[in-house]
Amino acid sequence: MPRSALTGSRIRERRGLAGMKQADLARAVGVSASYLNLIEHNRRRVGEDLLARIARALGVEVQALAEGAEAALLDGLRDAAALGGAEPAPELERVEEFVGRFPGWAALLAARHGRVALLERTVAALSDRMAHDPHLSASLHEVLSALTGVRSAAAILAETEDLEPEWQARFQANLGADADRLARGAEALVAYLDGPAGQETAVASPREEVEAWFAAQAYHLEAVEAGGAPAGARLVAEGFGAGAARKLAEVAVARYAADAAALPLAAFRGAVAQAGGDPGAVATATGAELAMVLRRMAALPELGAGLVICDGSGAVTFRKPAEGFAMPRFGAGCPLWPLYQALGRPMIPLRARLEMAGRQARRFLAYAICRPRGPAGFDAPQVSEAVMLIVPDDGPGAAEAVGATCRICPREACPARREPSILAEAV
Repeated sequence: MPRSALTGSRIRERRGLAGMKQADLARAVGVSASYLNLIEHNRRRVGEDLLARIARALGVEVQALAEGAEAALLDGLRDAAALGGAEPAPELERVEEFVGRFPGWAALLAARHGRVALLERTVAALSDRMAHDPHLSASLHEVLSALTGVRSAAAILAETEDLEPEWQARFQANLGADADRLARGAEALVAYLDGPAGQETAVASPREEVEAWFAAQAYHLEAVEAGGAPAGARLVAEGFGAGAARKLAEVAVARYAADAAALPLAAFRGAVAQAGGDPGAVATATGAELAMVLRRMAALPELGAGLVICDGSGAVTFRKPAEGFAMPRFGAGCPLWPLYQALGRPMIPLRARLEMAGRQARRFLAYAICRPRGPAGFDAPQVSEAVMLIVPDDGPGAAEAVGATCRICPREACPARREPSILAEAV
């Protein structure tokens, strides 16, 4: 178990709260009072066995002494320091001392760092939305069209002195109708932009509605795991009215149910653990298609994995975000993703270590495969689908630098760039 340089200080604090003398605690754990004094003043490191005895004597959890309540705070400060850019560089080896001596300032700095990271993600999402959102584009077109009509009618009424009453009434009616149209368009646009709190944007399409529904279920349909396809049909009926979103949900949930029936949850979890999380080994052990294994692993909450599915054109048809791995809401993603490379190499499994662009570079292992979808025939068109599983990874080795999409990727020197970025590496 990891222990910080402030373990001794926490032992001293807990002993004081328990009303126990230093000599009494030392006697209870089998060490001298002088040695315990050195530990409490952080001049001697404490071994795991001794720490466990001290925790039992004080009636607290070992983790409370080893890491303390400031573990999350230390992680936040280390993340802030990892961004770099400060001169001189932060003294990472003294971060625990900083937290111990100035807890208020440390908490403020970590909170500001978290706020900056959130704002950066918001700017990236809004930039992607402004560039690619078809609903936003249509709404803006409606507002501009209505505004043009208002200006035209108003100009005619203002500049034509001898306009006949009949035509004057007609232009006034047009002006009123266009003004109402402009008001409705502006209200709809504001309502769309002012989406629900905590969501990156409001739902704008049936596919996004389905993805939002899956997100609300944490991408794990417990009822389907237990009750199969009939339970899935009931879930969809409860969650969707008639329309395109329901049809898409029925297809997605039916596939989930088929995957769950082919790879039952308990046995599949055991296979994943036995294989050490390697999808290829899981596919070999279970005899299941690799694409099914990738989808099934993405449905395990404990893995924290992401999933992207695209059709033969590269259009994303399903996405489950992974923390730290940005995905575009509209259009295709980064051309360097193994997902798109798999389209050119059907039935060949691909694996790559990726590093996501951004101030907080995160590393992932990506597994991808492309396979035909639908019945095959000599004269039938080739319909393909690619699947990519994204798993957090801290392993060593080189990683391919990728982004979410060119529009919001800060890496300028990229051979696959298809449009300029609105960001810079220094942002």
